[in-house]
Amino acid sequence: MTDETRGGRLHLDKLTKAFPGRAGAPVVAVDTVTLDVAPGEFITLLGPSGCGKTTTLRIVAGLEEASSGHVRLDGEAIDGLPPQRRPMAMVFQNYALFPHLSVGENIAYGLRTQRRAKDETDTALQIALTSMNLVGLENRAPHELSGGQQQRVALARALVVQPKVLLFDEPLSNLDAKLRGAMRAEIRRIQRRLGITSLYVTHDQDEAMTMSDRVVVMNRGRIEQAATPADIYFRPATVFVADFIGRANFVEVVPERMDAGGAVVTALGRTMTVAARLDVQVNAAAYLMLRPEALSLRPAPENGTGSVLRTAFHGHSVDYEVETASGTLLVTVPGPDPQGLLAEGTNVTVGIDPGRAYVLTKS
Repeated sequence: MTDETRGGRLHLDKLTKAFPGRAGAPVVAVDTVTLDVAPGEFITLLGPSGCGKTTTLRIVAGLEEASSGHVRLDGEAIDGLPPQRRPMAMVFQNYALFPHLSVGENIAYGLRTQRRAKDETDTALQIALTSMNLVGLENRAPHELSGGQQQRVALARALVVQPKVLLFDEPLSNLDAKLRGAMRAEIRRIQRRLGITSLYVTHDQDEAMTMSDRVVVMNRGRIEQAATPADIYFRPATVFVADFIGRANFVEVVPERMDAGGAVVTALGRTMTVAARLDVQVNAAAYLMLRPEALSLRPAPENGTGSVLRTAFHGHSVDYEVETASGTLLVTVPGPDPQGLLAEGTNVTVGIDPGRAYVLTKS
């Protein structure tokens, strides 16, 4: 495990995986997935249960055989290679440590199966122990370690063989929230330093958004959008992505015209120009996506646009559910003034920040 380690270019070419269904019709778990992962890039597959993210990862690892399509690494098809012959390593959700081996023996296992020289193995093991803050624990059994320490052992075992691609199958889901946050930062730091191409599967949005170069949102076996975390959040490609990532309000609008700044729409009594997807059309039904923090509230004894239904105080912010003519909207006010909290039943005017809104096609 050295600083010179570099990842490979991974390409998924129209991967499809179908399983036999109960009524004879096949169940398509992965549907023509195409994705190019640059050397050293950290990609996260994110989506609801059953969306195909884990099956895709297992096809890349060689643990599942695709019904059609190809997995290519540095331009070469590796579909016919068994898992142990692919220059990849995988970190599992349950750590998958050998209980009868010590920490050091677990980390060095891959090197020894590759018949590396003893001095090379010993040197690599010491580097791995130091890098993962495991020095002094090499003779312990896995059951004598905390969950976080076991996860570091699993990561060290994967990294020590210097794979071209590192695969993660929900590796932090068994850890508590505080330790999970620390391990996210640790994994990302090491991955960046070593430049290993990484494919990470999770159902945790925070993990995906904080760790990834790009997030791939999947739904029903297909890729809905592959983009940077910021684009996924602020410029979602579909209503599904907008609704799945974070929290969002959707106000029905009909774009009146298009100009250089986007679509001109009217919502909550205000006409404004808002950034829009390229497929948005004039006089066609669309949604104005409004994140809760893109809205503001002020009391309006008369001629307000809504009424506060419920209030949820979080300390650092307060959430308001507001009933309006366009439906119930969720509004988040950061750093609330203790003297300015709005009571339930308060009539309010809802303000919109056009620069933080986005128009999507309704379909």
